[in-house]
Amino acid sequence: MVRNTIKVGMADLNVTKAPDQLTTLGLGSCVGITLYDGVNKIAGLAHIMLPSSKEIKNNDNKAKFADTGIEELIKSMVAIGANKNNLVAKIAGGAQMFNFNSNNHMLKIGERNVVATKEKLKELNIRIVSEDTGGNFGRTIVLDSTNGSLYVRTIGHGEKTI
Repeated sequence: MVRNTIKVGMADLNVTKAPDQLTTLGLGSCVGITLYDGVNKIAGLAHIMLPSSKEIKNNDNKAKFADTGIEELIKSMVAIGANKNNLVAKIAGGAQMFNFNSNNHMLKIGERNVVATKEKLKELNIRIVSEDTGGNFGRTIVLDSTNGSLYVRTIGHGEKTI
């Protein structure tokens, strides 16, 4: 069986069916949002950069934001045969990559991305089954569409499957 690896860039999303896998590299403060339909073996991955599309005017890249990226990801998955009721989520990223000497909430992009992601998934009734978020280190993730496993690789913090 030939398995393709589909790369998802920053502020982008993609979907696939088994046996292919999706990957995104270099998640710092960005969040990798994975959705999986285990019945139909359909996987989706969005690499979001910012929590809310409402904070930036004139930006039509829906994949860039947690609020619009998740909805777009669901639409793309349903278009290739996923059932929204089967979807479960796994998330990774949302690190605080730089140490700011400030309590300014706006500078805590990673934390804000994670919170916005969780709020949107809750609003859409999609359960988060596992996560690897926070810290001060980057992550690379690979989503396996055959079983929904999410492999998380870090520099200095090892590898794990969530």
